[in-house]
Amino acid sequence: MEEYEELKPGVRESLPEVEQISDPDLRERVVAAWAMALSETEFTSIDQIRPSGNPDSPALKRGTQADHLRGVARIALAMADSLESIVGSIGFDRDLLIASALCHDIGKPFEFSPENQKRWSANPRASGFPAMRHPVYGAHIAISAGLPEAVCHAAGGHSGEGELIVRSLENTIVHHADHAFWRILTSAGMLED
Repeated sequence: MEEYEELKPGVRESLPEVEQISDPDLRERVVAAWAMALSETEFTSIDQIRPSGNPDSPALKRGTQADHLRGVARIALAMADSLESIVGSIGFDRDLLIASALCHDIGKPFEFSPENQKRWSANPRASGFPAMRHPVYGAHIAISAGLPEAVCHAAGGHSGEGELIVRSLENTIVHHADHAFWRILTSAGMLED
């Protein structure tokens, strides 16, 4: 746990939106989960992870992986709040939505790890390439860190893997916010060629 303690201040600095989570236990679990994810790789900060959707997809021209997480959290909240202002309550849990958005890519340190990428590409038949994509590994981290099942569900089902399940309300919002983030910035010319 000491190793995680050293990483937690950096997580809080990278993800200031975590302070919008009103439940102090959930807030701390989100920070601890990210610290755990980082501790299992050579990364010491979310900002060191390539700012792209996948290791081989175009990266942001400016900004970090933390900016992606923050953007998804803000887009998700804006979508949910905007809908509620028009149609009334849609029944989302604000804390779970923020936590899910901030943790949807919690498996990226593992998948994006240069050491893992090098090992997998050297012998894809040994354990695959990648051995696990970030949604699967993210669900593992989320469960291991004691995050609520709804947050684990969003980590594991926000991406293509989510096409095989029925997404929760919060995960549906995060899924669309995540795709909107990348699609809008692609259209705006904000990704590398």
